[in-house]
Parts: sequence; structure tokens; C-alpha cells
Amino acid sequence: MSTEFQQLYSQLPAIDRLLRDPAVEPNVAKHGQTLISELLRQMQAQAREFIKTQQQLPQWCQDWPKALQERLDQQQRSALQPVFNLSGTVLHTNLGRALLAQPAIDAVVRSMTNAVTLEYDLDGAGRGHRDRAVADLLCQLTGAEDACIVNNNAAAVLLMLAAVAPGQQVVVSRGELVEIGGAFRIPDVMRQAGCQLVEVGTTNRTHLKDYRAAINEQTGLLMKVHTSNYCIQGFTAAVDESELAVLGSELNIPTATDLGSGSLIDMTQYGLPAEPMPQRLIAAGVDLVTFSGDKLLGGPQAGIIVGKKALIARLQQHPLKRALRVGKITLAALEATLRLYQQPELLAEQLPTLRLLTRPQQEMQASAERLLNQLAPQFVGLFELRSEPCWSQIGSGSLPVDRLPSYALTFAPLDGRGSTLETLAQQWRRLPQPVIGRINDGKLWLDLRCLEQEGALVEALIA
Repeated sequence: MSTEFQQLYSQLPAIDRLLRDPAVEPNVAKHGQTLISELLRQMQAQAREFIKTQQQLPQWCQDWPKALQERLDQQQRSALQPVFNLSGTVLHTNLGRALLAQPAIDAVVRSMTNAVTLEYDLDGAGRGHRDRAVADLLCQLTGAEDACIVNNNAAAVLLMLAAVAPGQQVVVSRGELVEIGGAFRIPDVMRQAGCQLVEVGTTNRTHLKDYRAAINEQTGLLMKVHTSNYCIQGFTAAVDESELAVLGSELNIPTATDLGSGSLIDMTQYGLPAEPMPQRLIAAGVDLVTFSGDKLLGGPQAGIIVGKKALIARLQQHPLKRALRVGKITLAALEATLRLYQQPELLAEQLPTLRLLTRPQQEMQASAERLLNQLAPQFVGLFELRSEPCWSQIGSGSLPVDRLPSYALTFAPLDGRGSTLETLAQQWRRLPQPVIGRINDGKLWLDLRCLEQEGALVEALIA
């Protein structure tokens, strides 16, 4: 090794000395010597490799405590970063879907910081069932005889098929063989559940007689799937759930509907597009209904199955139920969310999902104009900022063709180059709290429907 290299290597401080550095000691006290020592060893190894390839010390070696702090900050940053969702999609699957209401957040904290009666019967001091309290609440809200909770709606469909129609035929309209996010396809989940799919009707038209003609001694379930993430228009026909329920009852074959999203309230009373409601299907005689907890319901990720007591008992006793069951955190959040539905007059105020979906366009326009006045001076000579009307969407496969009138702050590059917009969007994604907008029509759009912290956004963009 040359004398020059030896001199460079000799300038690397010993880990013991760094641990005693007054600028490093606070991090040792906060994070422990093991973690800090390991980071310093990694930094030393990186510095040696840099000397070997570049014949000089890396720039950060001038201030080891500062370099250590930067690495520590990066390492400790959560993979689940809070973001400003200004994409225009309220229930954005990639951004975590529904925001929890404060009562649900409080309930989660209580369940995390205390021992709870998850499977403990206070009356008999024995073992209870973890779904019971939430199931009773779901029965009150939907009119179902019983309920079952699993970790998402895909799991709900899988468990339902595996428990109700194992090794049997399941009849579904060809126009309802949907694929949703993550390549979840109804035919695939049928195979995983050990069921045989029987398609009836055509892509655009299916009649009750098609179901009746397909039924034989191997038929285990008549099923409908709500096509929540696409829409066929024009010359169409579909079988109503009430008709299918009558047919199933006549031939003693269970009926089921996968709603996907599912809403416990009539959305039209808030000026929103109609969405099928589980309680209406239960009232129509459908035996089992599945839907999600973190979509229009506005709660945590969960798969909910409501329906006949005897069939729910089969789901609860199936081996898959243990693999798909939810924990105390999900149950606490779901129970608190469902209790909000017992106070329908306050729901639009207390439930974030409904509050964001029902925001008046004038409110977002006023927000856009305030932001325009504060931010325009920061982008002089680079971008033209404007306050413009736009359309939001509900998201997560809910009402895909329906749009909500909204307002946005737009950024148009004065050089007219799309790469300038991409650079700006990338810079915003790298902020401590990333800002997520959308690029369209030569502009970067910040849809303000989901913005409830104007001051924080201004601070983030100016910084």
C-alpha cells in the first residue's frame, strides 16, 4: 500500500473516538450504542472503498457527526410516509384508501396500549369469539342474522366459496367475471377455493333463465359480482338479486353477492351516485353478502361477510378462517367506525371518507384561490399558476364512470416542456411529506378535494 493511501486511511476516525464525540453522544443515548456503532462501521467501510477507487476521502468525511445524522434520519424514516393526496382520487388504493375517523383512531390506540377482551367472555370468564362484538353491530346495521370479519374482501370471497361450495359448481354471469387490482380475478379465486366456475349468459346480457338452465345436482352456489370497477352500457340485461334469491330459495341453493365496495348508507341523499347497499340485498333474500371495510364504509382494511346464521357458522368453522382472521387493531377500528353509522345525522362530519366526498366545489375553489395568492410569487418565471375546475373520482373501483366536481391549483411550465413538469412532480415526491398530484393536459394538477391542511401544504411547497 502506497504512503499516500496510508495517509488517507489514517485520517478515518476510530469508532470508539466517534462514539465519545459530543456531537454523536446524543444519538447514542437516544438510539443505543449498537445501532450507532453499526452505522459508523458502514460509513468507515464506504469511506475505505471510496479511497480505494477515487484516491481521496469522500466529501462527507469533513463532518462525521453530520453525515451520521443524515444516514440515521434516512434509516429511521418510516416506509409508510404521510403524503398530501392531491391526486383527485379519494379512496386511492396506492395511498391507503380510507382515512380513519378520530373515534376509530382512539379505539386503535386503546387496543394497542391495553389488554383487551379479544377472545375473553367477561360473563363466564371463558373464551369468547373475536368477531362477536363487531358481528352484532353489523347485524344491527344490515339486518343480517350473523357476520364474519376477515382481512380483506378478496379473503371474504375466498372463504365464502371454500366454505359454502367446496368441490361444487358456482354459477356466475359471464359479464361479472371481473378482475380488480392486484390481478384478483373471480375465476382464479374460484379455483383456489376448490370450486368449479359455471359461466352463464353473455358479456352484456344475462337472464334468470340462464341461471335456471345451468343448475344441476352439482350446483353449490348462485353468485353475483357487483361490477364496481367498470360499466357496460347500451343493450344490457342483468338479473336482480331478489330474483336470484327467489330462485335459490325455490331450489334450496344458497345465493351470494360480492359487492366489493359496499356502502351502508344511501349515497344519493348526499348528492352522490347510488351504490348497492348490503342491507338491501339482505332484505331481498340474498344469503351471503361480502364487502370491504376500507372503501365507502370508511374504516380499516377488512373483508366483511353478512348473511344467514347457518352459513356464517360454516365460514367461522372453516380452517381458512384462522388464516384470514383479523387482529384486535382492525376489530377496534372497525367497531368504532360502525358505531358512527348509529348517528347518521353526524356521519358526514365525523367520517373522513364521506366528508371528503361531499365537499362543495365552492369550498375547494376558495382554497385554490387562497393557495394561488400565496404560492404564485414562489414560481415567478418558471410556472404559470391558475385556479381551475376539475373532476375528482371516488376510487378503489367504486362508481368508475362517475365524477365529482372539484377544483385544483395547476402549474403550467413557461418553457412548455413536459420534462419540466416531471422534474417538479419528482421534487415534490421527495419532500419530507410528499405532494402527490397528477400530470394532464400539459399541467401539473393539485386537486384540492382531499386537502384539509392548507397551511402545511404551503409550508411544504415553499420550503
